[in-house]
Amino acid sequence: MTDASLGTPAQLADPNYTPPLAKAVPLGIQHVLAMFASNVTPAIIVCGAAGIGFGSDQGALGFPDMTYMIQMSMFFAGIATLFQCIGFGPVGARLPIVQGTSFAFLPVMIPAVAGQGTAGLAGLMTGVMIGGLFHAVIGTFIGRIRFALPPLVTGLIVLMIGLALVRVGIQYSAGGVPKIGTPEYGTLAFWVPALTVVVVTLAIKFFGRGLLSVAAILVGLVAGYLVSMAFGQVSFANIGRASSFALPDPFRWGIEFNTAIIIGMCFMAIISAIETVGDVSGITKGGAGREATDEEITGATFADGLGSAIAGTCGGLPNTSFSQNVGLISMTGVMSRHVVTIGAIFLILCGLVPKVGAAVSTVPINVLGGGVIVMFGMVCAAGVSMLSDVNWNRRNMVIFAVSLSVGLGLQLEPGALQHMPKTAQILLTSGLLPAAFLSIVLNLLLPEDLD
Repeated sequence: MTDASLGTPAQLADPNYTPPLAKAVPLGIQHVLAMFASNVTPAIIVCGAAGIGFGSDQGALGFPDMTYMIQMSMFFAGIATLFQCIGFGPVGARLPIVQGTSFAFLPVMIPAVAGQGTAGLAGLMTGVMIGGLFHAVIGTFIGRIRFALPPLVTGLIVLMIGLALVRVGIQYSAGGVPKIGTPEYGTLAFWVPALTVVVVTLAIKFFGRGLLSVAAILVGLVAGYLVSMAFGQVSFANIGRASSFALPDPFRWGIEFNTAIIIGMCFMAIISAIETVGDVSGITKGGAGREATDEEITGATFADGLGSAIAGTCGGLPNTSFSQNVGLISMTGVMSRHVVTIGAIFLILCGLVPKVGAAVSTVPINVLGGGVIVMFGMVCAAGVSMLSDVNWNRRNMVIFAVSLSVGLGLQLEPGALQHMPKTAQILLTSGLLPAAFLSIVLNLLLPEDLD
């Protein structure tokens, strides 16, 4: 996909090289298109779990809150990307790393804000801040804990993240959580737009080329959106009510310390840090044909954590490096961090315009559900791919079997822990944390010669 007008091969492999501006700007926007849908989806899901209705402007949590969280997803993805690309002091890899809102934290965030007796958005954002600071600290020792997270452990954790979320995709496609139990739940009026997203996404992904293929989910969502308009499911009323410019609102929902959320966020920060290590390695190998340096890995982890902590102060969610953009760099062959900086600036500008967030919030929940089916399914597939590198001897099969059974079992039957303290329930019923804990401990304790 590269051409001679972009620069010589040596220049394109140099993170400090800037292609001609006429080429650099479209390349930067291309990075934004590749990650846009995935970046705003976690905020919408958290809003739904917290009772912030789609297109609603009723109650304390309504349309303004959803618009604001979408807005912050874009704004702080741009800020965190600048941390990575430009860097300062030990913060930032100084590589073309695109940051975005992380799916990995959703199994912890959803129970944190859903139902009665939870800490709500105040507790969640406090957990994001503290978890982000802990994430930054991980940068000081990330290299020394990688031995405890082989593909058996990381693959299982990624698989569990996907399994914990696939139910959300089906619920959203059928009409959303508020519709469960109603006669219209699961009707064709909801399923047709959702399935349109899935079919178009697959068609574009496998038969499209270049940017079209990279932005397949975004194109699928647009197709489903158009179909949902034909069903009368789209309202543009909230766009007119949104302002044209707004700055981040620090501590919008207050501060509340919740032990379960903080522990969950800190634990998931370790998983996110390991994911970032993989992405940094992928960028340097795919774009420059070399291994990542210790300074780049440490700087990337610092930027991950600092970006998340700052986002939490203003109602944003945890950030991490986006793997789809790693693939885009390999495809284009353009290693320039300044190209990604242009994309980051574009995200920041979008995040300052609430009308953009309001426009995104007009996407019906069933259309989002179609995209979520694909995105969360890909998370599961990524976990399976990582597990393919495992030597499946009796030892590793036992570790995987016990960890998966306990984690998935608690996820499917949360009532089994109804007599546990509330903190323990939040930590354990996602299934992710017990599965991860068991797999790490068993992998460290069981002898390699178990066979």
